[in-house]
Amino acid sequence: MADQNLPNYLDITLLGKEYRIACPPEEREALQAAVSYVDEKMHEISDRTKSNIAERIAVMAALNIAHEFLSSKAKGGEPVGGLDFGAVRRRISDMEAQLDVLLAPQEKLF
Repeated sequence: MADQNLPNYLDITLLGKEYRIACPPEEREALQAAVSYVDEKMHEISDRTKSNIAERIAVMAALNIAHEFLSSKAKGGEPVGGLDFGAVRRRISDMEAQLDVLLAPQEKLF
């Protein structure tokens, strides 16, 4: 008989890479739906940016998903939880620009 205190695991795949994560049985279906959504977003970003840098793709997916979530919570442009959505959008754009600069292939100057 399995120990009820031991975590259950779920093997998932994001952008072709496999991960094993702890997941209670009652949350498996919701987690699989989340994995599917995140994987789809990561593939969209990878295709759109032609990037194969998993870390960059994951950060961009996280920012896009957070933006979608926060935007869906806003009603009439009013801040949710004290957030200024204009400032959040500007910050996300700034972060995307910084990531583009930092993760762009370096050109040799000679």
